[in-house]
Amino acid sequence: MVLWAGSAGAQGFTDSDAGILRWLDKLTGETADIELVLGQEAVSGRLSIRLDACRYPADNPASDAQAHLTIRDAGVEAPVFEGWMVASSPALSALDHPRYDVWVLRCAYPEAAAPADPATSEGAGE
Repeated sequence: MVLWAGSAGAQGFTDSDAGILRWLDKLTGETADIELVLGQEAVSGRLSIRLDACRYPADNPASDAQAHLTIRDAGVEAPVFEGWMVASSPALSALDHPRYDVWVLRCAYPEAAAPADPATSEGAGE
């Protein structure tokens, strides 16, 4: 019997309602960043990309997003990719396509969960 002790069990994840992906056409060099809400589908080249889920570590929203994607090619009946992609390890579960590449950049998270900007010292010295 095999027990999985993956990162999802090791730390708490927060579900997001949107995610940001990057798309690359390896033939032309064209790239685009795509922001999708859950269930939304975008068409880039011959691919249609649907975001099924996006989650990020609750204690560090800017790190290690995970997105579940369904990617279809216009010329193929079955999805060319269906599963989880991890932002920090794109090769772990990658789209295997001769022309296109898609990877996860991050999930959208509320401003309150965003990493804080360095404090400014307005009015200092007065």
